[in-house]
Amino acid sequence: MPSARSSILIAAVVLMTAGGAYYYQSRPAPVAVKAAPAQSIRSSVAQQKDVAIVVRANGYVSALNTVDVRPQTQNIVRQVHVVEGQDVRAGQLLFTLDQRSDTSSVDRARAQVARGRADLVEAENALRRNEELAAKNFVSAAVVDTARSKVDALRSTLQADEATIRSSAIALGNNRIVATMDGRIGAISVHAGSLAQPAGPPMLTISQLDPITVSFALPERELSILLATYPNGNAPVTAALAGDRKMEGELIFIDSSSDPQSGTIRMKARFANAERKMWPGTFVNVSLVSRTLPQSVVIPAEAIVTGPTEKFVYLVKPDNTVAVQKVGIVNIDGGQAAVSGLKAGERIVVEGAQNLRPGARVKEAQSGQSQPRTPADA
Repeated sequence: MPSARSSILIAAVVLMTAGGAYYYQSRPAPVAVKAAPAQSIRSSVAQQKDVAIVVRANGYVSALNTVDVRPQTQNIVRQVHVVEGQDVRAGQLLFTLDQRSDTSSVDRARAQVARGRADLVEAENALRRNEELAAKNFVSAAVVDTARSKVDALRSTLQADEATIRSSAIALGNNRIVATMDGRIGAISVHAGSLAQPAGPPMLTISQLDPITVSFALPERELSILLATYPNGNAPVTAALAGDRKMEGELIFIDSSSDPQSGTIRMKARFANAERKMWPGTFVNVSLVSRTLPQSVVIPAEAIVTGPTEKFVYLVKPDNTVAVQKVGIVNIDGGQAAVSGLKAGERIVVEGAQNLRPGARVKEAQSGQSQPRTPADA
């Protein structure tokens, strides 16, 4: 018969076996590991098209021509015929100066000419009589020569007197100060009774506002590109004004040297300004197309991710997983980026890239969207 110790061991084994069977049968079924859900993104398709390279600069508006009006000689202003801020035409009367002295000079010169003409007529008659008498041997040849010399002298004197009249008439005309070009008058610094001086401040300034110019400076590296793109130098220029208004003009001037301190070259563009949208002294933003990149791959600029050492985009593969694709930036403008390293037609992530990792599954954020966005939709 078995001993008591053996009976106890057999009972313990039976209990452990029964307990293990109960635990196995009563434990919950294992839960299957679920795959990570697809992350919502917005995508775009890389396109291929010509890309215009736009250069921008700050410019300031200046009048195409500016004239400071001053008198020819010191004189008193008798009458002002215009008002400040008035538009004038070339030849329009601006000021009348005191002309009494110059009028007297003209009258005196005219009287001198009249007397000279009378003396010349008398001398010519005397010469004619002496020539007739000399032909009959009543007077000597010396008398004729003397009469002829007197006529020549009086003719020279008459020419000088006539020149004096012209000079006096010019001085008299200078008392009528007229506009030399079309434009707008600025502040008037003299009034009736004021003393106007040639060396003093201008009586007024006339500025030509239509057309008008905008001066700006571009980096000197852009010069060779501009000359290659526009051999005639007539590059189209756009000026952005306040209120999102824009005006189109044309490049008319490139300075002959660059600024060695800033490394820029000064340029000017001309704009039609009949409506006075531009005003001298104001600042505007200037832009122009320096060249065109043919058939470049273009994507929304927001799709580009900046890494520690390089830039890349998330490329959406046909199985809706993403992969990292390195890109090089050729140009960024207006929210669009011309890049290298991509092919036209490839689908890239535009929004939602911050939570992605290579191999992650993605889906379009907008339900029912059958086509991924293009750069024009971004």
